[in-house]
This record gives sequence, C-alpha cells and structure tokens, in this order.
Amino acid sequence: MATTTIRTLLRSEDLSCPSCVPKLEKALLALPGVIKAEVKFASGRIEVEHDPALSDAAALINSIAKVGYTAKPSAF
Repeated sequence: MATTTIRTLLRSEDLSCPSCVPKLEKALLALPGVIKAEVKFASGRIEVEHDPALSDAAALINSIAKVGYTAKPSAF
C-alpha cells in the first residue's frame, strides 16, 4: 500500500538568524513520516512534505515549539 503525503505550509515570525534554519529542519525531519522540510529564513515560510497519518500539522508545530520557535498554519 502506497503512503499518501501532503504538503503543509507554516509560517514563523520569530526566526532571528539564518542559523535557525538547520535547527528547525532537523527537528521536523526527525518526526515520523516527514520526507522533506524546507525553511526560508527571510520569509519565515516553512514547507513540510509528510504523511499526515504519522505526523499531522499539530505535531509539526509542536516540534518547532520544542526547539524554541513558534509557527502557525499559512496559505502562502
């Protein structure tokens, strides 16, 4: 059975420096079902490709919070 992946867009307004990017990406990639995590420092855009059955949007946001940042769902 093939797994279904979705793309979740989040936004963080408290990224303070470019060194935040790898920390956030590493935290997201450690979650089950996360295939890709891309953080854009300049815009605060966070794009995550994941299996929603293994990690939903709340899990993504909680993972970001655990490393000291906030995120919310975004449409951009």
